[in-house]
Amino acid sequence: MDVVLELTDTFVTDYLYALAFPAKRNPYDFLDSTSNATIQDVSSWKFKTVNPYFHFEPSKYAYMSELNRDNIYRQCTTLFLITWIFGFVLYFLFATLSYLFVFDKKTMQHPKYLKHQMWLEIKQAMQSMPGMAALTVPFWLMDVRGYTRLYDTPADGPGPWYEILQYPFFILFTDACIYLIHRGLHHPLIYKRLHKPHHKWIMPTPYASHAFHPVDGWAQSLPYHIFPLLFPLNKFASVGLFVFVNFWTIMIHDGEYVANSPVINGAACHTMHHLYFNYNYGQYTTFWDRLGRSYRKPDESLFQKEQKMSEDQWKKQVKEMEQLVKEVEGEDDRTYDNAGAKKNN
Repeated sequence: MDVVLELTDTFVTDYLYALAFPAKRNPYDFLDSTSNATIQDVSSWKFKTVNPYFHFEPSKYAYMSELNRDNIYRQCTTLFLITWIFGFVLYFLFATLSYLFVFDKKTMQHPKYLKHQMWLEIKQAMQSMPGMAALTVPFWLMDVRGYTRLYDTPADGPGPWYEILQYPFFILFTDACIYLIHRGLHHPLIYKRLHKPHHKWIMPTPYASHAFHPVDGWAQSLPYHIFPLLFPLNKFASVGLFVFVNFWTIMIHDGEYVANSPVINGAACHTMHHLYFNYNYGQYTTFWDRLGRSYRKPDESLFQKEQKMSEDQWKKQVKEMEQLVKEVEGEDDRTYDNAGAKKNN
């Protein structure tokens, strides 16, 4: 995240902080007109790049703010804005692409599709993202200020072998932790307070991927930030994994049941979770669900285009889902789109 922060400062926030929090005395006031000193020479802040491959020299505005780039309050503010705005762009871009080119629009005719659901999902995500971003800032701050085990180049890591193995290691670690956190969120004392907003969507669209209570979304992201506190991780790999995690979260909500795999926790497995609540808590694999006896194999009919959206399939899903809602939530307070369901009749 330090590289992302440096680029953001260079092209955006140096100008904004110089404008909003100008130095009490203009550094040029200290320059002797007969000398060759520059604004950089008289500033107490000195630029040192965090990017070992390339960098852009900061403009004069980097030296003209009372809050220089090393100021912790400035870093917190910028990291919050990066997480919020970049997270929104990733979410809306990938979710929209998935909705346009992958998502089966016939899902909207399902009896348990909510009235105005897609817009409610987007609204929930938009309301939650600032809170999730704020809760994530302390972890990014630890990254930037050197309190994690992130490293710059392969030469700084454990060895060439680790440049490949760090990816499956990251997946295995985070998958295990998310399983435990996610299953914990289904505890009766926690579910209705935190996790129920995400289970409002029985038949989710890609826009449901980030439609969480902010504490719920943050809790399930904790393993991604705990990993580099405990284990080495290439800092460029960490940025790529951040993008991948967001992309995967959208994929498992897109309703396109491609991965009929006993290992991969794809969209079909996650649909089982949204329909039947107490199964398939894993994020990437089915391993921990199998170990924890919470795995539910998706119905074979979900992988048959003609059958997965059939009325018989929907009736079967609705019957079991309504019984489980009573057990997990009590009264079902959702408002369903009956008009959409009638289109299928």
